[in-house]
Amino acid sequence: MHPIVNSETCIACATCYEVCPADPKVFEVNDFSTVVHPEACLGCGACEDSCPTSSITLTE
Repeated sequence: MHPIVNSETCIACATCYEVCPADPKVFEVNDFSTVVHPEACLGCGACEDSCPTSSITLTE
């Protein structure tokens, strides 16, 4: 699994970065969240569950 970020609804709050337990972090946050290490994703769903704008979707 890996996350997909909707850059049109993402508000760059960095919640996904903060809750991500992966090392290295799956996300980088600038103007919006970007998936920079999809291979590190553990598939836990923490990012998807905690996103305040529902901008993250986990995919296979």
